[in-house]
Amino acid sequence: MIKSKFGVDKIDYLINNAGIGINALFAQTTEEQLDTLYNVQFKGTYLLTQSALSILNEGGGIVNISTELTRFALNGFSAYASMKSAIETLTKYQAKELGERKIRSNVIAPGAIETDFGGGAVRDNKKMNSFIAASTALGRVGLPDDIGSVVAFLCTDDAKWINAQRIEVSGGQMI
Repeated sequence: MIKSKFGVDKIDYLINNAGIGINALFAQTTEEQLDTLYNVQFKGTYLLTQSALSILNEGGGIVNISTELTRFALNGFSAYASMKSAIETLTKYQAKELGERKIRSNVIAPGAIETDFGGGAVRDNKKMNSFIAASTALGRVGLPDDIGSVVAFLCTDDAKWINAQRIEVSGGQMI
């Protein structure tokens, strides 16, 4: 199937970037919300990567996407951040177990980014945007290219010795 779609038999890199945001206080998080976050954030990443191993080139790489919310806590993100913490642990195991194939696995932990994620709240809610910018050392909210360029770097030979690392890309938010 990959050959008919993309003209290749194998891939060099897998970027696991699927995600949804559910904001609910710990005491009010429902089982359905927890299951949804688990299925999208963790289970999907786990099983997709596992199934992609047969088409991932030796010496290739995996980049998983986490969140800066694994480093500090904000109300309403306990379930989301917990799933992303699981991704960070998974990344270390991938690096360890796939090392014999010279496959590197790293995790990017973005700060708040102006995208459609979470209904575009970071981008569209001026009050939220201002709060985040004020708590960020570089004085602004992140943009998609701020993350994309780091992911792209990890998919180059210049990053060939980076493995099992969590790289926060947040402009210094909440330091």
